[in-house]
Amino acid sequence: MTGKKIIWATIVVLAAVVIALLLRAHWLRSISVHRSITIEGAVIQRDADTEKELPIAGVAITASDGVKSATTQSEASGYFKIVLQKGVLSGKPVTVSFRHASYEPLDLNVQTGRLETQNELYIASMIPVPAKIAAGPRRPEKVVSNIRVRYTTNSRTETNVGSAVKTFQVINKGNVPCENQSPCSPDGKWKASWGSASLDAGADNTFENVRASCIAGPCPFTRIDTSGFIHGGRNIRVAALNWSDTATFLMEAEVYRTTISSNVRELYPVIFGRTLNFTLPPTQEGVSLQGEIDGSPMVFPLGPHLNLSWAVCNVRTGPEKEKTAVYRCELKPDYRF
Repeated sequence: MTGKKIIWATIVVLAAVVIALLLRAHWLRSISVHRSITIEGAVIQRDADTEKELPIAGVAITASDGVKSATTQSEASGYFKIVLQKGVLSGKPVTVSFRHASYEPLDLNVQTGRLETQNELYIASMIPVPAKIAAGPRRPEKVVSNIRVRYTTNSRTETNVGSAVKTFQVINKGNVPCENQSPCSPDGKWKASWGSASLDAGADNTFENVRASCIAGPCPFTRIDTSGFIHGGRNIRVAALNWSDTATFLMEAEVYRTTISSNVRELYPVIFGRTLNFTLPPTQEGVSLQGEIDGSPMVFPLGPHLNLSWAVCNVRTGPEKEKTAVYRCELKPDYRF
């Protein structure tokens, strides 16, 4: 009996193992033959001075495990995010390559397990390619100095330019039963009448602080409809219901004119090495750089394409709620600060 029990116990164990393996295989098939790997990070310029580790835009980024691959480009802030479809049972590392004409090639290895990826933010520090020195005598570098940023901001200003007054009457006879002939008093008992008046503030003007009230007659038996003036605006209308004798109403409002004024602002950018950096509010317009080239004062409008004869500029929008515009300009060869 003991031998039979051992045999049966062995059979039961083997059966459990087989069932577990079958369930695991079914689970792997059910979750798909591929899984998504997300690789996230930033590309910056390598420098011993952390203040000069500038973000690099436009870097071509490729992730590959030798079978599958995915590509993307770094943003103006240097940020990148790439999603690679990888086999579930593959434990091969993923190679992420970074390529840019102005920087030396860079490859990073991302170790991945069979069912999970290492959770990490990857910082790719790229080494700049040394500038080629042209043959022959080198021209002296032009000096860029006294740089200031000039821009304008627009603001809306509301100015009180007057007031408006209007009276109107709602004619009615009191103590007349309604008998379901609309309009009636709120309780449906007495015959009522509607009356109204309207005002136009004129072009570029609006009404604010609008008030309406009953000033004469049996005012307790009236009701004012505020829906036509409660939000102000260029055109307002007041309506009143009266279920007694004739009543008189008064409408008053203040008239405001909205004007847009432009204010000129100036600031000094921050310079690190061969780059200058500055930020502007999202309401800015007409950005230009003022400064001197070899002592000669000049004005350089940036324009929508950020074109400068002496620098290469880019702009990105900050992630914060205010959406600050972040500018960076790097000197071209033959110029120095």
